[in-house]
Amino acid sequence: MLDIRRRSAEVRLGIVGTGFIGRIHARAARQAGARLVGIAGADLANATEGARALGAEKAFESAAELISSGLIDVLHICTPDHLHAPIGLAAMDAGLAVICEKPLATEAPTAQLMAERAKDTGVPAAVPFVYRFHPMVREARERLTSLGRIILVQGSYLQDWLLKSTDDNWRVDPEQGGPGRTIGDIGSHWFDLVEFVTGDRITRLCAQTSVVVPRRMGGGPVLTEDLATVQFATASGALGSVAVSQVAPGRKNRLFLEVSAAAGSLVFDQENLEQLWLGGRSGSRALVRDPLSLSEAARRYSPLPAGHPQGFHDCFDAFVADAYAAIGGDAREGLPTFEDGARAAQLTDAALRSAREGGWVEC
Repeated sequence: MLDIRRRSAEVRLGIVGTGFIGRIHARAARQAGARLVGIAGADLANATEGARALGAEKAFESAAELISSGLIDVLHICTPDHLHAPIGLAAMDAGLAVICEKPLATEAPTAQLMAERAKDTGVPAAVPFVYRFHPMVREARERLTSLGRIILVQGSYLQDWLLKSTDDNWRVDPEQGGPGRTIGDIGSHWFDLVEFVTGDRITRLCAQTSVVVPRRMGGGPVLTEDLATVQFATASGALGSVAVSQVAPGRKNRLFLEVSAAAGSLVFDQENLEQLWLGGRSGSRALVRDPLSLSEAARRYSPLPAGHPQGFHDCFDAFVADAYAAIGGDAREGLPTFEDGARAAQLTDAALRSAREGGWVEC
């Protein structure tokens, strides 16, 4: 493993994957002052084009070549889901820090193996559950500590990018995206957010899934869910429900979370992320993001003054900055690790098992 003192001065990274999310990772890494050394893609031609587009110093023929090059400190994995585990395990065994897109693996036992490998090797390993890095999410988490027992948790994560039969993506294929598409892709974000904000774990759930578009682009039958509904109970006794869909017309990326507690309620809506709704028996109000009035926990992730909207890029920048701080030995509270990634995979597995068996399952 490379000298962590040198790493803290300059993080050298490589990225496997050249698509949309790879571009997001590359931008956030630059914002954190890192050096983008190399890109690996589907083949050398793809990597060469990706290196040019992302401004990397070198293209690598494969992930294995990039991992073994000795030129990087951290590997960002931005590939289709079925490649996450083999690449991530190889990178950790080589002593590299790893930032891996969710899901960690297409099945929960493998995701758990990755979390255990990160612990055994001692390498920093993080998962981009970036909605944790909205200032108003941190504010919600702080305020819930003074609202008493949590009673009800409800919400949704709705998109429409797979609404039509002409819409297609590798995620639809269970061989590449795993058996749980909508739950694993966006439901994992919602479940992580709930457990992070409330500090309460989901202990049992009951799920239903549906395939709305049975065939896409003239291919075979669609085998992964377009939408799902999940009821659940938490360790503290709260009840909850969530709907997740990739076929909700007009909803582009609407992650919505409402928590009702004994002394008040709050709502976070990712499509209205500059506000946090605060509800009470005697009155309700919208708290607008303003570093001058936020808690210390939220203020840290609110670099812009009120009236200057923050968004997805800002969240990703904050996540990568905290991940790189961990590489340098400065662990930041709230950084989502491979343990959190394994937890999300466990909940996805439980939801799919419930939908198959038609009842409540423990998780």
